[in-house]
Amino acid sequence: MLFICCHPDLPATQQIAVALRIVSGLTVKEIARAFLVTEAAMEQRITRAKSRITGADVPFETPGAVERAERLAAVAAMIYLLFNEGYSASGGTAHVRVSLCEEAIRLVRLLLRLFPSECEIMGLTALLLLQHARAPARLDVQGEIVLLDDQDRGLWNRELIAEGLVLVDKALRHRRPGPYQVQAAIAAVHMQSARPENTNWAEIDRLYAILETLQPSPVITLNRAVVVAKLQGPAAALAMIEPLAARLSGYFHFFGLKGALLMQLGRAEEARTAFDRAIALANTAAEAAHIRLHLDRLTKDNPMRDDGQSVPGTPPAK
Repeated sequence: MLFICCHPDLPATQQIAVALRIVSGLTVKEIARAFLVTEAAMEQRITRAKSRITGADVPFETPGAVERAERLAAVAAMIYLLFNEGYSASGGTAHVRVSLCEEAIRLVRLLLRLFPSECEIMGLTALLLLQHARAPARLDVQGEIVLLDDQDRGLWNRELIAEGLVLVDKALRHRRPGPYQVQAAIAAVHMQSARPENTNWAEIDRLYAILETLQPSPVITLNRAVVVAKLQGPAAALAMIEPLAARLSGYFHFFGLKGALLMQLGRAEEARTAFDRAIALANTAAEAAHIRLHLDRLTKDNPMRDDGQSVPGTPPAK
């Protein structure tokens, strides 16, 4: 079904959107978040795709081996986005939707069986395994977000990590790097660090630089800024993300990171503004609660505004 939906008569973005909607059953809102577009724009995109399929009499039949190979990239992208929706939900009560992550892993394993020599499918499989290995440590007992540096690494799934690391090594030995392989290599560096302070941030920065070249994206640059903050400090990272403001104006993680960097620089009022915007854009209760912790800290450390007015307290996160 995935290969059928990813028909070449449709533009690539429409192929993936239709596959996510029809095969995986994601909502229009969830798909829109994956593409960083509005819900209305995504609704139009899916409607146009369906109209094009009907008008062009596109045959929905099982493609042959050659056609499967031609459609491979779109199917891989669909599985990647499906996993991302499970890894960090775009709505609902659960921040992590384990069932979606596991379904994406099931599908990518099937894909790897069909294309066992494809480096990027090895990389994608490794990436999903390594990211999902951290699932037991990503939320605390109250369901609140635990950042990577604060996670109990003893809870990480060592079997998934071992399998993922083997696939990363196997893929990279072909010396044909692609975006999934590089992302998997970044995840592998984290997994090979017994403690947060042992993380090889310079190597991660080098890999992000490669990823930016292979697949330029404001989200990739935003992620690299986290690494730059570790290596060069919050001012350098803030300067790096400022040009992304227009393209990421509706993106929760942009304002969450901006607020954190401003807070590190002691710019409390600007940080509060960024955090307020992040809460407005939060996709789940866990994301909102995480930002409220930062706001609580700002209120505690800076009880008076610049104009001398006291800052109303934010209720503790539940």
